[in-house]
Amino acid sequence: MKIKAFFLMSVALGAFACTDLKETLNEDLTKDVAEEYLNSKADVSSLLRGCYEGLRVFDTQDLIWAAQQHTTDETIGPTRGGDWDDNGIWRVLHDHTWTPDHAFLANTFNNLLQTVFATTNLLTFDASAQQKAEARFIRAYVMYTIADGWGQVPFRQPGDNLLNPPTVLKGGEAVDFVISELTSIINDLPDGPARVANKNAARGLLVRCYLNKGTFASRENPQFPAGDMDKVIEYADQIINSGQYSLANNYFDNFAPKNDQISTENIFTGFNRGGESSGNIRSRWFCTLHYNQNPSGWNGFTTLSDFYDSFEAGDTRRGGDYAGQTNVSGIKTGLLVGQQFDQNGTALLDRKGNPLSYTREVKAVETGNNLEVTGIRVIKYPIDYASGDNADNDMVLIRYADILLMKAEAHLRKGDVAGATAFVNQVRTKRGATALSSVNLDQMLAERGREFYWEAMRRTDLIRFGKFLNAWQEKPASGSERLLFPIPAAALAVNPNLEQNPGYR
Repeated sequence: MKIKAFFLMSVALGAFACTDLKETLNEDLTKDVAEEYLNSKADVSSLLRGCYEGLRVFDTQDLIWAAQQHTTDETIGPTRGGDWDDNGIWRVLHDHTWTPDHAFLANTFNNLLQTVFATTNLLTFDASAQQKAEARFIRAYVMYTIADGWGQVPFRQPGDNLLNPPTVLKGGEAVDFVISELTSIINDLPDGPARVANKNAARGLLVRCYLNKGTFASRENPQFPAGDMDKVIEYADQIINSGQYSLANNYFDNFAPKNDQISTENIFTGFNRGGESSGNIRSRWFCTLHYNQNPSGWNGFTTLSDFYDSFEAGDTRRGGDYAGQTNVSGIKTGLLVGQQFDQNGTALLDRKGNPLSYTREVKAVETGNNLEVTGIRVIKYPIDYASGDNADNDMVLIRYADILLMKAEAHLRKGDVAGATAFVNQVRTKRGATALSSVNLDQMLAERGREFYWEAMRRTDLIRFGKFLNAWQEKPASGSERLLFPIPAAALAVNPNLEQNPGYR
């Protein structure tokens, strides 16, 4: 019985992880056989914890974050001599020349699908209504992410024959399924906290679904019908009127160690337990800091000067001193440019003895004596010095400012400029930026960039606003095939219901 159950689960995982399985079955394996064994052994709470841990695909620097950030005008991973070349795997993301065999994109697709499998698998067990609702929310969040990136979501209902390839939901069909799931489960979800799938997290994902629904259906010609924008406003108002959230007095508290205790904005987060169990959330600062800073970073990723220049000097999102970080290491939060210092005010040097002074200029391939210091560095998540590699910063997935700005965008797309401006200014004023007299679509996109930089939203926003194919620093204009990522070859080989996205054949 154990062998049968193990093999059945292996086949199922293989279908989602895109492994080419060619075993010959010598006897029938049924759902009842698997359920009899697995239900007797399953700890549903442990299975659900595993589903939550599947969200750690959002933490690390080389999976969904790379796909959503390095493909945009906010992030670049320059090759610095022998550092960060990696056969060009970062550069091709930024300049939109990735190929169907790009390892990070394939790994991201596979990891997301494994979480879809794990959540669907939980639904076959004797779980409570709330446990099933939480699993279905996690699945909906991940399916939305797959639809956003690849436009095709392999999917099985609980109890489907695991020996058959999953069906595939495409484009708008995938978003419609996510919407139906969220509306079905919302009453069974708890009211909080942010670390748990909750009612307002479901409402927040519904806001995203309705705002992006027309984009997923047609990326080259997205539509924003009034009915969808009304839904954005309806669900946003339910969150706003709940009275549970407010814009944080210190913007960076939303991302800090113990942000589950101090943030007033976070609606849904991926949990990390300091010193015990974390995803790779530490990569948010390691990926950008120089070797001679504390902590010693990987001296890699930067933002671009055009993005930096979009901030006013008084905008607190641009960064500054942060207690528990600057007094420990000298490192400020936000966007780091110019000479860097330690906690005693001593000017730091790079490994060649040059001043560690970050420059506005950066190229995709750096050469010369200053290659270690080019580019404006980013510290969005304040550093956890107490927890070691298992940092305590929860990964922010949905927060209140996004709800306000999505509502503002819906008003703007309905022609209500005054309504949109009021909500944009609510955010800007709290962040120390000058209130605007009115907003247009370009200003709305720019404001979303300032508010959500380094949060893996930029690619989705650029596509929705029709800017993703434009030229920008260190990137030429790109073709429409770049609006979707390629389906990995291994996935195509095992699932005939998938087809390669246009432009990658």
